[in-house]
Amino acid sequence: MATQPLLYTLHIQLEPLQLDPPIWRRIRVSGDCTLRKLHHFIQAAMGWHSSHLHEFSLGMNRYMPLDAEFMDDDEALDDRKFKLRRMLKEGDRLRYLYDFGDSWQHVIAVETIEPCDFTGTWCEVLDGARACPPEDVGGVPGYLDFLALIQQPTSEEGQSALEWAGGCFDPEGFDHRAANAAVQRICNNSWG
Repeated sequence: MATQPLLYTLHIQLEPLQLDPPIWRRIRVSGDCTLRKLHHFIQAAMGWHSSHLHEFSLGMNRYMPLDAEFMDDDEALDDRKFKLRRMLKEGDRLRYLYDFGDSWQHVIAVETIEPCDFTGTWCEVLDGARACPPEDVGGVPGYLDFLALIQQPTSEEGQSALEWAGGCFDPEGFDHRAANAAVQRICNNSWG
């Protein structure tokens, strides 16, 4: 007997609380999504570039890319083998760590779970706020320093920081259309 396909609405918020107002995304994803695929969806929705390792945690369990070259953690579980529908219920909170150096912690809250009419892995970005910090900015302390520098765009340090970030950076910016386009590219390939 086939199980009813499910859609999960997830609220993903970057921590810690020093980032005020918060940086967050709300996505809808199919329950057949693996944690590995969810990693790729989060990367696309947030604006990260998947340049670093990641880890999910739920309770005492840790889920990681055990196929990665330097990952041989005996206590971790393979994130490719766990689907949302088998591990999460409404109201659950899952933690997601991206970049073990910068330590970007995300809290993923399961807001709703609804039946749907299709199967397979699918995702869309429903909403969000604020730009994701640039990769390798140095975690929260580095990001706060970066934000202070770009507030002085005519100073040498401010110009250097903006140049390092690709020429421009709007911390308040969130491009919903671009986030959805990035997520759809992942839906259309076999990552995860």
